[in-house]
Amino acid sequence: MKQIKNKKNYLLLKSWWENIDLTNYEKSFFSREIITFNQQLFRLKEKKIRIGVYGKSGVGKSSVLNSLLEKDIFKTNIINGTTKGIQSELWNLKDQTLSSIELLDSPGFDFCNIKSPDKVYSCINHSDLVLFLVSGDVNRNELNKIGSLIKDGKKIIIIFNKIDLFNKNDLKEIKENIKSKLPQDLNIPIILNNGINLKNYLTKIINQYGDIFLTLNSLQLADKLFLQIKEQRLKRRQKLAQSTIGKFSTIKASAVALNPFILFDVAGSFALDTALISELSKIYGLKLQGESTRKIFKNISINNLYLGVTQVGVNTSFNLIKKVILLSAPFTNGLSLLPYGPIAIIQAAIAVHSTKILGKLAAKEIFARSKASFIEPALMIQNIAFNDPDIFKHINIYFSNRNLNNNFVSILP
Repeated sequence: MKQIKNKKNYLLLKSWWENIDLTNYEKSFFSREIITFNQQLFRLKEKKIRIGVYGKSGVGKSSVLNSLLEKDIFKTNIINGTTKGIQSELWNLKDQTLSSIELLDSPGFDFCNIKSPDKVYSCINHSDLVLFLVSGDVNRNELNKIGSLIKDGKKIIIIFNKIDLFNKNDLKEIKENIKSKLPQDLNIPIILNNGINLKNYLTKIINQYGDIFLTLNSLQLADKLFLQIKEQRLKRRQKLAQSTIGKFSTIKASAVALNPFILFDVAGSFALDTALISELSKIYGLKLQGESTRKIFKNISINNLYLGVTQVGVNTSFNLIKKVILLSAPFTNGLSLLPYGPIAIIQAAIAVHSTKILGKLAAKEIFARSKASFIEPALMIQNIAFNDPDIFKHINIYFSNRNLNNNFVSILP
């Protein structure tokens, strides 16, 4: 059953990726992220899980990995900072549904001689599961790193190493203290490393949840890449949308200011507004028919009282004044025409302002509709059934931060 679900998730994700039409500029701009995602997609297909080990210097990351492998693969030393960069090794466990398990060793994040610490964190952050090693109570830097990994949607297991330095009561007190500093609604396991129990615990976790961790990480990487592409596209479209709104504002201002006929003025404004909405829909990739653009315009006008009043009521009043001025001009030797210019200027300013408001509201409406027309990786994640409540909470934290950090309304015109 697990193999069927894994294959189904892989095919869904592969199909999603193949249907994203990237420009050459986007392929170049996101080349690193695209390579990372394709590597993860390959691991999902081949069922190759990656487990990253992270922590400050001197907590015994390399020693723990060597113990799991039962080989001295990773270099250790009494001096902190022996590991200078990311190193990996395959871990062969019997009776695994996954084809391979890759263990990643990393330098201590607090070690000053690390080359490209951001790349080290990024590599660990792309792992399907993170083992965060500590050798006592956690400090502020360790809590910050744990918090960052949680926000990035990582499943974390804390490994309490070097427990032989503490007595039983101290271990219990330190463990409870660490737990009190972690998010209370997220059950992050804290495992005491006393030898064989760590290997047994990880074997059980990988057997039970390894395929889920692999699938979720693949979908989250896809979602993060999708959000990056979307943000970059919206920034480029923002300039084009602002230019389009400005063009229609100018046209409407000229038409309203010069036209003394009420019916032509209202009809012309309505036609320009629907044309503006149609142009914005093309910019944001949502091709609307005429009836749809008129419906959006109607909804916006009804829901925004100011816009409705300025579009119809105020302009109608000014047009009546202008018409009276024109009709009375022969009887006043043209003196009544003096207020005509300022009134036309006021009308033009109102037309510009109301058109800009309409354009911004229409862009938000079109953007909301265009989101529903495309299947996001986040929707695939939400469609996965999680039997374990801890995994459910873990995903909820990812989504809460995702929604908080990716409010694209600020990138709209």
